[in-house]
Amino acid sequence: MELQVRGWNKDLAAFIRPWIPIMLGLHLQFSRTTSCPEECRCDKAFVYCNERSLTSVPLGIDEGYKILYLHNNQINNAGFPLELHHVTSVETVYLYGNQLDEFPFNLPKNMRVLHLQENNIQTISRSALAQLLLLEELYLDDNSISTVGVEEGAFREAVSLRYLFLTKNHLSSVPIGLPSDLKELRLDENRIAVIAEEDFENVTALESLLLDGNLLTDEGIAPRAFQGLVNLRTLSIARNSLTVPPSYLPPDFLEKLSLQDNQMNEIPVGALSRLQRLEKLDISYNQLQALTQGVFDGLLSLRQLTVRNNLWHCDCKIKWVVLWLKFLPETLNVRGFMCQTPEGFRGMAIRELNLDLIQCPGSTVGEPTHPHLQTHPSPTTYASEAQTPLSSPQSPPQASLPPLLKGEAGRENTTNFSEYPQQEPLQASLTVVNDSCIQVSWLAMFPVTAYKITSIKMGERLVNERTHETVVAGELNGILLANLEPESTYHVCVAPLDASNNHYPGSYTVCSEVTTLSVLVDTENNAVGPEQATQQDPSSPFVLAGLIGGGVILVLIVLLSLFCWYMHRKGSLLSSKWKYSRGRRKDDYSEAGTKKDNSILEMTETSFQIVSLNNEQLLKGAFHIQPIYTTNGSVVGPRQSDSGKTSTAYNKTNGPHSNVCHTK
Repeated sequence: MELQVRGWNKDLAAFIRPWIPIMLGLHLQFSRTTSCPEECRCDKAFVYCNERSLTSVPLGIDEGYKILYLHNNQINNAGFPLELHHVTSVETVYLYGNQLDEFPFNLPKNMRVLHLQENNIQTISRSALAQLLLLEELYLDDNSISTVGVEEGAFREAVSLRYLFLTKNHLSSVPIGLPSDLKELRLDENRIAVIAEEDFENVTALESLLLDGNLLTDEGIAPRAFQGLVNLRTLSIARNSLTVPPSYLPPDFLEKLSLQDNQMNEIPVGALSRLQRLEKLDISYNQLQALTQGVFDGLLSLRQLTVRNNLWHCDCKIKWVVLWLKFLPETLNVRGFMCQTPEGFRGMAIRELNLDLIQCPGSTVGEPTHPHLQTHPSPTTYASEAQTPLSSPQSPPQASLPPLLKGEAGRENTTNFSEYPQQEPLQASLTVVNDSCIQVSWLAMFPVTAYKITSIKMGERLVNERTHETVVAGELNGILLANLEPESTYHVCVAPLDASNNHYPGSYTVCSEVTTLSVLVDTENNAVGPEQATQQDPSSPFVLAGLIGGGVILVLIVLLSLFCWYMHRKGSLLSSKWKYSRGRRKDDYSEAGTKKDNSILEMTETSFQIVSLNNEQLLKGAFHIQPIYTTNGSVVGPRQSDSGKTSTAYNKTNGPHSNVCHTK
């Protein structure tokens, strides 16, 4: 018996042992479910107490939950129970959109992320943050925090703090005593007007700093305020009042610099030269009119440059920018270089400007040389001067455009180049053929893939539609410019291109101006020139369309008139066919009556309708139709009706009358 009991005990223990973990798991799950506050909803590691008009944090939040949603309630500073501070499993708390007026106490002590946006927090104490030793991210955007409301060194108490967001508050300076391990600091949309050198002295680990939308000026930023931020990668000082970039920017790791929407009117050459790792630079929406040559030297890693909405003045100072843009590497994306002044260049992309369209009063360092371009106007002999031999003048490199050479009919204006022994790599000449054509010829001393010939009428706005560009193959040595206006001055340029249709490196564009001849006059004293022919060309499609439209409208009017006439004529015929008498149609009704007996009717037409002239007699008895006998006993001859049958009028009594009914 004792052996049997021992066997039962062993079997029972073996049976219960695998069920113990299952029972413990069920117990933990059941206890977790029962620990959810009544006002909230719990799901695994989440507690949802948001948007429930709560004035305090609910009791009963037990261990095991990691994220606590308490946003969009009416919780005030008195609504944080002490037991909440001892819940060690909670890591993230959402408390934005409540009624807090100071940084709360008794928050979960192991919390790592805290959202306090859109409250009315005005003060932050050191003791409140000292409770959160593991806090890494703190969001305090859209509050009423001022500089005096932050206790000195308060944020330093949160020793693990890495991300601090203070956007849209009332700060007038950088808070004192920031954590040394802080990586990102957002102070945008505040009232900061002064940044001292010691403000970021100990924040050496900072990688991102946003100061947009403050009141910063050149004088408000200490010269070496950013020098200690040796690990800074992103710096944004947009929407302030700077006139030049800040000095002593950290050069080691800075990759993104945003200076847009300030009042900068110049960028000193050395301001950006040390930023060798800078990849993105934004100087849009400033007052820049020109850039000093070499301002971007040293930006070896630059990948994106944005310069939109500045006051770029396209004169000699912008020429180096044109060349710099034309030879940019494919890895660099530049946006926003657009001429604003002078008026003739407004709206033109600086990259597409022709250097020789920009008139310079004197020499400018760094501009390309422009050899003299000869102009050979000829007399009015068209066929013989259609092809003019190339001249071979020699000229030294010039720092500015050559003197203008304008020709008159019958004369040649040439320049004596014998004093210059050196021959230019590209020579060109212009010949006035007639009042509407110019012959352009050239000769290159090096292989050229293609040439671009640009012509523009001087005295007009230099906009894209006024500039005519033609690209020809490199084996050609001349082109005829036709359809020009008489007695007009044209600026013509010849530029060699490489295989990618870019300006040939190391060569120079040659340009000059030439005036076409006056308009010819025929024997009838009628002016004949290109203007008369060209003025009709653009409008000829519109004239043709107007003629076609007018013809279609005329045909429609004629057809409508014929239709109306036909309908009117048809209506007249129909009205003449039908005649009415006393309101009845003649073919359908007949007029009948007797002198003595009103009940007797006589048919006088082919169709008829019996109408009683004496309704009282009609109602007294049946009405019968029978022949009418005359005094001699004969029957009145019948008349044919429309139906083809004979019809005779009879009276009621079946007896003949002594008098015959006569129809009036």
